[in-house]
Amino acid sequence: MRIGQGFDAHTLVTGRRLMLGGTEVPYDRGLAGHSDGDALLHAIIDALLGAASLGDIGRMFPSRDERWRDAASVDLLAAAARRVRDAGYRFVTVDATVVAEQPRLEPYVDRMRECIARALEIDISAVSVKPKTSDGMGFAGRGEGIAAFAGVLLE
Repeated sequence: MRIGQGFDAHTLVTGRRLMLGGTEVPYDRGLAGHSDGDALLHAIIDALLGAASLGDIGRMFPSRDERWRDAASVDLLAAAARRVRDAGYRFVTVDATVVAEQPRLEPYVDRMRECIARALEIDISAVSVKPKTSDGMGFAGRGEGIAAFAGVLLE
């Protein structure tokens, strides 16, 4: 058994769609980033790669490489999942937390779980996504950005 943990955070900016967990969430701002800025999927990718000792998202998909500009993070997740499977591991569970004051994410959680499960080729029952606020504290609480944490168990 191998455990990995991941973290990511991005600034909210105007002029971008808000993508979280491979799901477009209606909001007046989106997350800045070289790809689509999906902080939730980026945290999961780091957790997967870390659990298998395969580096991190920046090594696998460097922002200096124009191939990844505006890339759909769900495609990056699927590619990282293939690399982890090719290394001999299978996914047991994914547990993730998204910290955002706004927008309210609860209505989108099941779609996020479905998207993550599909990209990892696992059952949705093995994927947990929990939206949280920081009660007005810090950059997420002030509405400046969104953060995500993820844990992954591999076998």
